[in-house]
Amino acid sequence: MPNRLASSSSPYLRQHADNPVDWFEWGDEAFETARERDVPVFLSVGYSSCHWCHVMAHESFEDEATAGYMNEHFVNVKVDREQRPDVDSVYMSAVQALTGQGGWPMSVFLTHDGRPFYGGTYWPTEPHHGRPSFMQVLAAVRGSWTTERAKVLAGSDRITDHLRHAQELGDGATVDTDVLDSTAERIVAAWDRTHGGFGRAPKFPQAMSIDFLLAHHQRTGDPDSLQAAVHSLEKMTRGGIYDHVGGGFARYSVDERWLVPHFEKMLYDNALLLRALVHAWQMTGLPRFERVARDVAEYLIRDMQQPEGGFSSATDADSEGVEGKFFVWTAEAFDEAVVAVGEDPARWRERLGVTVDGNWTDPHGHAPPRANILHEVIAHEEDDPGFARRWAAVRQSLRERRDLRVAPGLDDKVLVSWNALAIAALAEAGAVLQESTYVEAAQRAAYFIADHMTGFGIRAQTSLRQEWRRPDGLLHTWSPGHAAEVPALLEDLALLARALLMLFEADGDPRWVDWATMLAAQVEADFADGEGAYYATGVDGDPTGPDLLLRPLDLWDNAQPSGSSVMVEVNVRLAALTGDQAYRDRAVATVTRFGDRLAKAPLGYGELAVGAERLLAGPVEVALVGGDVGALASVVRETWRPGVVLAIGGGEDPPSVPLLRDRPTRDDQPTAYVCRGFVCDAPTTEPGELAAQLSAPSA
Repeated sequence: MPNRLASSSSPYLRQHADNPVDWFEWGDEAFETARERDVPVFLSVGYSSCHWCHVMAHESFEDEATAGYMNEHFVNVKVDREQRPDVDSVYMSAVQALTGQGGWPMSVFLTHDGRPFYGGTYWPTEPHHGRPSFMQVLAAVRGSWTTERAKVLAGSDRITDHLRHAQELGDGATVDTDVLDSTAERIVAAWDRTHGGFGRAPKFPQAMSIDFLLAHHQRTGDPDSLQAAVHSLEKMTRGGIYDHVGGGFARYSVDERWLVPHFEKMLYDNALLLRALVHAWQMTGLPRFERVARDVAEYLIRDMQQPEGGFSSATDADSEGVEGKFFVWTAEAFDEAVVAVGEDPARWRERLGVTVDGNWTDPHGHAPPRANILHEVIAHEEDDPGFARRWAAVRQSLRERRDLRVAPGLDDKVLVSWNALAIAALAEAGAVLQESTYVEAAQRAAYFIADHMTGFGIRAQTSLRQEWRRPDGLLHTWSPGHAAEVPALLEDLALLARALLMLFEADGDPRWVDWATMLAAQVEADFADGEGAYYATGVDGDPTGPDLLLRPLDLWDNAQPSGSSVMVEVNVRLAALTGDQAYRDRAVATVTRFGDRLAKAPLGYGELAVGAERLLAGPVEVALVGGDVGALASVVRETWRPGVVLAIGGGEDPPSVPLLRDRPTRDDQPTAYVCRGFVCDAPTTEPGELAAQLSAPSA
């Protein structure tokens, strides 16, 4: 019989609905039950596309004997880390403090009031390489709880005190050109000059750090920053971490060469990499980056966007219970696809690294036999139209055959924060690459959020200047067949505000600015600590469950940008669009508050560093008015200038966006206004003159 998770809105939790474990969702009921029974809470946190989460579920949570022991001696709580990143953040910090490392599945034992006293990640069914079995852990925890309760509670108090101390921020530090130069130097020092990327295996894309290096080069001309960014993107786009058949990037590479991915694909990774690829193309003109950017955008729209407009969260690494099975090729299956379009299989084997024995051997024994992961051993001939046609035919043949396989599972929940990353990336890509379908996809996702995840519908509104607060405000998550739930987190509000401002740059609809302004106001009212940092959760907490152990500050840029870092860009943009310098003061305060941390751990603050570059490079306020401004807009977008904030007049009279006010056309022609620091250049109708104004050094 299905357990309590059968009706959950989380696809990940529903994957565990048929476990014999008597799972609870995160909520008051679980902790009240634990208190009544006087047993610990076992908290298991994972996500739907997590391979090792599936392994532990199969080995332990589907096992009747293990489940029976868990049910008898614990109250068991399952959490989707993507649905409840606030819960995940608090207890991941605890696990890292206890063990020195973290990851998923995350397994934590809690007291009745939510204090952690023991934790870890994946535990196998049998002891292995010094790692105890899950049953050994359960028995040891039960024994300690029964016979050494005072010691357990004292330990939980120490961990809780440590967590509170760990999120205390110091006085910060000014972030000036010297700090950003040092930040770039330290990131470049971590650059793998052979294989690209930063650090050793496993390798993550580090798209935010790449974006920072591009921004730093744009302001300073530093050649090492550009080379590290471009080389890393090139190696990733050639490696197996990139899906050469279907588009999109896997979450990370298990090896230093980017060959073997962890095959799940995450919405946030692809959105962040799309942004970096577009910026790299703007700055280099290299056709590889334009090609892959278009591939990623089309992958997002084709495979991840739902009919209603929202974007799904992820696809699994596994299909038919085997990691990577959907994505890999035997030499024979590969040859069949190539021959079908009249191409030479030997030639394409050489180009894409296909061998008879396979190029992937998984030490865990999960790889299919003789598996090949496609990657560009020989770089694509980007400037050869004939090659492009041949590759398109081979690729289409491979895709048609791959589509006949059992596809990985789709996590179809819609998260505002991750959707906002996709909206921003697609809006910018569509504007820069002059691809209206990308902008339209971004608009549809924004409409979806307004219609399904807020208390109002934007399409019925001519203005969004209205009271907009909970309970009718923004919610964090939605999935098909389930109403939106979980109050919006900082990441939702900050990332959506930025996405709406990017959408305004692309389509000129001032309603996006209205909505973004309201989101920014809610962030300041409900999430700000008053000194430049922001809490991950709102002031009212979560009415659907127990109070968290502590109210976590949003401290660093992890797999996705922190809300604190994103608010730097939001406030910089709003300052330029509105003329209200209080926004810029907030951006400076945030960068300063985290300045000492940026200097110490630059790879942990990539987004914050980009925000600091925006502050130093701008604002350069650009207003375009007067009908068809396409030629002028193309000049603004021909290269990435992080300090530029663009507003395009949409015909409102008077304009609701202050940057567009009092900007008449010149000679009834589309006209551009460029301003820096309250000083404006002469309005111009000439693209060449606009380019010169944008390229002029700041005073």
